[in-house]
Amino acid sequence: KSMVYFLLKKNFKVVILDYKKNREKNNFDKNIKNLIIIKGNFVNKKIINQILDKYRFHGIFHLGAQTQVIKALSFPYQTYQVNVLGTLNILEKLRLNFRNTPFVYSSSDKAYGELKKKNYLESDKLNAIYPYDTSKSSSDLICQSYSKTYGLKIGIIRSANIFGPYDFNLKRIVPETIVNSLEKKKLIIRSSGKMKRDYIYVDDVCRAYYLTYLKLKNSKEKLLIYNTGSNNNLTTIQIIKKIFKILKIKPNFKIQNTSKREIKNQRLNFKKIQKELGWEPKISIDLGLKKTIDWYKKNFHIL
Repeated sequence: KSMVYFLLKKNFKVVILDYKKNREKNNFDKNIKNLIIIKGNFVNKKIINQILDKYRFHGIFHLGAQTQVIKALSFPYQTYQVNVLGTLNILEKLRLNFRNTPFVYSSSDKAYGELKKKNYLESDKLNAIYPYDTSKSSSDLICQSYSKTYGLKIGIIRSANIFGPYDFNLKRIVPETIVNSLEKKKLIIRSSGKMKRDYIYVDDVCRAYYLTYLKLKNSKEKLLIYNTGSNNNLTTIQIIKKIFKILKIKPNFKIQNTSKREIKNQRLNFKKIQKELGWEPKISIDLGLKKTIDWYKKNFHIL
């Protein structure tokens, strides 16, 4: 939703393909100007073809995915089907009919696999192992292939852990910590709590998507790949303690340490996008968490 609102504020007409059922938390205000919502799933190739033929987009942002690491471990086939085949459906339609339409793909730092040096560079090989991570690296490589082979204008953003408002995936560490705290429940940390990640506020990532789109639109560039990270490289325990501190309550969590099949350390080098697009994260971790907590407090009734 953050990206949708970002584009609407710039007076774009936005079309969303939304697979979710008609529930309050998944809906935008029906009176929002320049917003069209189509119910459907991008795994359905026919729907993709119909939508792209009808609207003739000036740009496409592909942000949809099965995003849960733990769910992917239990349902790898479904994860690959959504994340890989869904992406392929859009790329194939662009190849056949809309090769000059800028396409921005939301990849992930997890596409790189386990960190074996100080930080990831865009030129590093993608070495993912686990199902979610490999689904992102597979789609990332397919996007690169379609750009290099067929001349499609493609931007790939490999982002750090995104947090912020409108996130209803309540098994992600930031919303889960906030919601459990508001419900006065003990937080169960499935990992060791020592895994390190970059954390970045959603609005900063939206700017990166948009700047990448503009570069594709206004230049002869065919393929752009950027890391979007931050200077907030924190362990799971560090991020949840920050949340508890902002909420002004005593930390209430238990380390379960049952989730062993996750990447231990990740850190992105984002100097390339700084140099080429002038992008850098603007929202501090504390301000971002405060904004996020405020949103969950206001919208607690629809969670």
